[in-house]
Amino acid sequence: MGRSTIKDERQLRELSKLAAQPAAAVPERKTASAGRSARVASTAAGEIRIIGGQWRRTKLAVLTKPDLRPTPDRVRETLFNWLGQDLAGWRCLDAFAGTGALGLEAASRGAAQVRMVESDQQLAAQLKQLVQKLGATTVEVARGDALAALQAGSRWDVIFLDPPFSGSLFEASLKAAAKALAEGGLIYLEAPEAWSDERLAPFGLVQQRYLKAGAVHAHLLRQL
Repeated sequence: MGRSTIKDERQLRELSKLAAQPAAAVPERKTASAGRSARVASTAAGEIRIIGGQWRRTKLAVLTKPDLRPTPDRVRETLFNWLGQDLAGWRCLDAFAGTGALGLEAASRGAAQVRMVESDQQLAAQLKQLVQKLGATTVEVARGDALAALQAGSRWDVIFLDPPFSGSLFEASLKAAAKALAEGGLIYLEAPEAWSDERLAPFGLVQQRYLKAGAVHAHLLRQL
């Protein structure tokens, strides 16, 4: 009877060890998997891809910062379907350049002049590096204020407006952009909400195209 008791105790200890092993191993695998997912997400967030034109499929590393939202690929593809694939001869102002996704996309499609304005020192420096890397001779990068750039007196065939969603620059930007358009020019507005024609009318603008993609409301606007 004593031997039976010892045997039972040994079996219980062995079963306890076996039961404990998977429990210890599973969290390690989950942690490793979570780490890989985090690295993938970080890599994806720190990169933009040019969709069309001479630099099509080119991937460019960009900084990640709060409130920095590269225009999603789907939205950019739709925007440049609206504008047309060939922007030869166009003068473009990317007033809140950020990662440069919109301005570089326009340059890739043949725009004659692209001016990218960015107030953040690090982002402006990175934009200059990207322009140099691509050899984008038609692109000018300026560190400065978007509203000042819009009010500088130049006329543009298309103006890209993508202010910080958390800010209050939309009305002032639209007012200045409407006055900076060349005849027949267009404004691309990216916002956290839809802008109706009634709301746009005081700026002398009307909605020509509209798309909602997730939290992004994309508008193509023209003069009344």
